[in-house]
Amino acid sequence: MRSWFTGKHGKETAHTHEADAEVFKMDDVIGDLSEKGNGLVFTMGKGGVGKTTVAASVALNLVEQGYSVHLTTTDPAEHLSRLFTENHSDLLRVTNIDPKRETEAYRESVLEETSHELNEDELNYLKEDLDSPCTEEIAVFRSFADVVMHSEEDYIVIDTAPTGHTLLLLDSTLSYHREIERSAGHVPESVKNLLPALKDAEKTHILIVTLPEATPVYEAERLESDLKRADLHPKWWIMNQSLSVVPVSDPVLKAKAQVENKWVQRTVTHASKVAIIPWKKQAILNKKQR
Repeated sequence: MRSWFTGKHGKETAHTHEADAEVFKMDDVIGDLSEKGNGLVFTMGKGGVGKTTVAASVALNLVEQGYSVHLTTTDPAEHLSRLFTENHSDLLRVTNIDPKRETEAYRESVLEETSHELNEDELNYLKEDLDSPCTEEIAVFRSFADVVMHSEEDYIVIDTAPTGHTLLLLDSTLSYHREIERSAGHVPESVKNLLPALKDAEKTHILIVTLPEATPVYEAERLESDLKRADLHPKWWIMNQSLSVVPVSDPVLKAKAQVENKWVQRTVTHASKVAIIPWKKQAILNKKQR
């Protein structure tokens, strides 16, 4: 503990991981995404790691390169509205998927479509079933599928809720279809078209956002395992707010940077590509703000 506060353990540099493993910058992530020309981009991870800022940064940088972008969020906190107080570009559209609103609309739709075919006991069972947590997952996912189906932009950037619930229920395409059929009676065309696209690595790009700290990294690893079980394979990990790539002189900050190296190294050993965002006092969204 004393060494952490004094910063006297390990090397004095904050860049030790650079010699051991290749790490990238956000410019590399943007360059990789822009080579595709279009697609779905997800930012996923634990709450508070900076998914919204990364999603906004990706959207704005793609817009700077001339692509049209639809940036949307399923996060109830709707942090995007705080980042975009004015219209940045005609190429950028920002929307929000409200889980509560979508769940209520979905519940009403199911009852309207099926209630006339049910007796009183069956109707009561359906109402009880629609109060389950799975109902919100289905409602949000259907709404997201509609966004993807009807958006005409080159890129759709999705800032997901902290749990990533819009994707984690995808244990398999078949089981998800069955769940929708069980509750609503049919599978919308938008959902049928979306599920195969999510598993297409050429169309869907998942960015796992984390911090170079124990809890965020462990939770991101669990998220990655869940996604892989659903046959979804993240290509990029984004290490946000890292001191390990920032020149620091304060002993405490030096020590913290040294501790971060452990988590950067851990991530680099199993993730396909890791990009690091340096710690900054204010969030950096695009190149014009640097």
